[in-house]
Amino acid sequence: MRAAACMIYLLARRIMISMYWEERIVSNPAIMVGKPCVKGTRITVEFILGRFADGWSEKEVLDSYPNLTLDDLRAVFAYAADCMNDGSPFEKPVAN
Repeated sequence: MRAAACMIYLLARRIMISMYWEERIVSNPAIMVGKPCVKGTRITVEFILGRFADGWSEKEVLDSYPNLTLDDLRAVFAYAADCMNDGSPFEKPVAN
């Protein structure tokens, strides 16, 4: 019974994450060569994740890109998490 409840929770969470980022992350072949971007901007998911990988804080990102909101950043992470679940973001092999 507990395992079933855990599976239901994980499925519900995944559905909520998907619904959340789909409102804010868009892809248009005419904008940034179709890379996923924050809606209404030309700022790509890849670019934002790169800033965090470089050690930027949430505050630094939001201060540097005032048209982004905290919800936009959450959507970027939700999109990345959803992609990781599907295994879809990688075109190159990932090193072990």
